[in-house]
Amino acid sequence: MPATHRIAATPETVRFGAFDAGFPPVASIASGDLVVLECVSGAPEIMPKPESGLKVPPALAAIHAADPPRMGPHIITGPVAVQGAEPGDVLRVDIEKIELGNDWGFCGFRPLFGTLPEDFPYARMLHIPVDKAAMTCTVPVGPGVTLPLSPFFGVMGVAPPSAWGRISTKEPRAHGGNLDNKEIGEGATLWLPVHVAGAMFSAGDGHGVQGDGEVCINALEMCLTGHFRLTLEKGGGAADPALRFPRAETKTHYISMGLNEDLDLAMKQALREMISFIVARMNVSPADAYQLCSLAVDFRVTQTVNGEKGVHGMLKKGLLF
Repeated sequence: MPATHRIAATPETVRFGAFDAGFPPVASIASGDLVVLECVSGAPEIMPKPESGLKVPPALAAIHAADPPRMGPHIITGPVAVQGAEPGDVLRVDIEKIELGNDWGFCGFRPLFGTLPEDFPYARMLHIPVDKAAMTCTVPVGPGVTLPLSPFFGVMGVAPPSAWGRISTKEPRAHGGNLDNKEIGEGATLWLPVHVAGAMFSAGDGHGVQGDGEVCINALEMCLTGHFRLTLEKGGGAADPALRFPRAETKTHYISMGLNEDLDLAMKQALREMISFIVARMNVSPADAYQLCSLAVDFRVTQTVNGEKGVHGMLKKGLLF
């Protein structure tokens, strides 16, 4: 019978801005178990002022007080080892539930970052109230803009290959990480190629809502708790024996992903990943799949602000197979 493991965000269970194959696991689980990860978000310097009335969650305040080593911008909970996982396998991550962890989020930009640093060479930060019951946030712009929430985790990933050493959470790569793909929310499935024993899954960078592009640097950054069912697929299993890059699925779409400093090359990678997926599923030629992509797949800009830019391909279920 699959077990459920709950992991709180504490100074002992989080990493601030880093993935590393050498990090020891905070828990070890069996394939098929459910892991509930409490995730927090935000560095000390961007917390709201006391006079705002917005409260810093105790778990986040405790992590700030502990002052853990910091490499990149995200606080991630994990890693969680999946027993039996080996390089060449695939980790299936079913996102069964996402809960809001606090009643506000933040969105900001700063010099030299974002999509238009030449237009906005200064810093600005908004702290945005969230109505947990209504599942909305109110952006304090003009008379106030109310947006429906659609929460997801910006960062979900396994440990990178050992040869990469310690890497920042800022740039998404083949291990997943800072994908910032708003499609991969509650009810979605993410497949990640395994690079080290145990897979070593971590998550964080909670987003309450985000537009494709994430153009100013941030989405609505906030604390979230995720219910992740982690299932090992040996040798690629149902995902794809040749899977070497993150892939996702929702109730309505199959999703390929491409990542590169050059947006054109990210597009090419997302397209090649989708061609490979269609070839494997339909047993057609790459040329056939290429033309089908032009007719049936929507390619969208995921984000343009993480160094490695993202493109994702969306194939609606039922169109081809």
